[in-house]
Amino acid sequence: MPRIHLGPFFTSSLLLVAAFILYRNADVAFGSSVKGFKQVVLNNQQHFESVKTSDEGEGFTRSIVAVGDLHGDYENALHVLNMANVVDKEGNWTGDIDLFVQTGDIIDRGTDTIKLYVWLEQLRSQARAAGGDVVSHLGNHEWMNLLYMSIHKKSKRLGSESPFPGSSSQLVYDPSKGLSSVDYDPSAAQNNPLSHAALSFVHGGLAPSYKHLSPYPSAINEIGASLLRRLQSRPMPPPHPPAPYPGLPADATDDERGLYADDGPLWYRGWAFKKEEEVCAEVDEVLEKTGVRRLIMGHTPNFEHIQNRCGGKVIIIDTGISHAYGGALSALSVRYSLKPDLNDATRWKESEIVTALYLDREEVLVEQVREITNKPVS
Repeated sequence: MPRIHLGPFFTSSLLLVAAFILYRNADVAFGSSVKGFKQVVLNNQQHFESVKTSDEGEGFTRSIVAVGDLHGDYENALHVLNMANVVDKEGNWTGDIDLFVQTGDIIDRGTDTIKLYVWLEQLRSQARAAGGDVVSHLGNHEWMNLLYMSIHKKSKRLGSESPFPGSSSQLVYDPSKGLSSVDYDPSAAQNNPLSHAALSFVHGGLAPSYKHLSPYPSAINEIGASLLRRLQSRPMPPPHPPAPYPGLPADATDDERGLYADDGPLWYRGWAFKKEEEVCAEVDEVLEKTGVRRLIMGHTPNFEHIQNRCGGKVIIIDTGISHAYGGALSALSVRYSLKPDLNDATRWKESEIVTALYLDREEVLVEQVREITNKPVS
């Protein structure tokens, strides 16, 4: 396993898990149908007023692209991001989307790890300058390398101007709040049909048995930050091989060990391997606890296509993009909007379209539209 310097990679933009809120605050989540129309009544004037005043009254929209494991392949990563209109042919941010998410495992397999890190940092700067963002995650391969090497306090940018990776829990796309970080609050979700207008991104998966699903996602990210601090104080392990792989620190807590366990968010594969009926029977409980409507993850590759399970409640986006695997070049596109009816100020339309993008085709995985009636408080 190669030693690399990950200094620039350790910024507040690196998460273990993240929930990106399309428009937060609700009690009614989308159903599992792939295409549908629903009507709900919303009694929350503040949030609709914030949408009215954003984007010159044209409503609220968000465009997100997510990509799974890249494993050291810059060339294929560039092809994928260009295909998804994240970057132009030269690899520069286009401004055509709001948010690009990478779910971890940039490292290993291929030879372009450092090149990918540098490029993503450049994209992050370009995106933020244009009002967008790039968010990366720590996958199990990043953690395997972190366990192998020592993280020194003087490493560039680690623990200096930014908090430990994972301390930023949720990126909230709410016009009244801007880009902020807030945990899911179940008490605020009551009688509010927009509370689960959020997407969870993680590398491996959120197992129903994992005990730190709440508060989500800060509980998981705080455990990751704690483990990083522990690794930072550990002496550099002897070279492996011939020395044994060092693994977790001897004094790691049970929670830190659980993070790295088979049912932890770095390694869990149940959403990919279990039968459809098992997945659909278990997923709603996790969605309810975490306050999201979809679980999106990488880690477990399907070399032919993005896996869509339970009507889009579980989406697995690792398709083996790297030349090391030879899988499909793919990206996931999410387009969300909440727009007022120009003829009726009390009526709004919420739309979400989730599409799998490939070099030769596009496949709509979820297309859901519902009407929301804004019933003013009397």
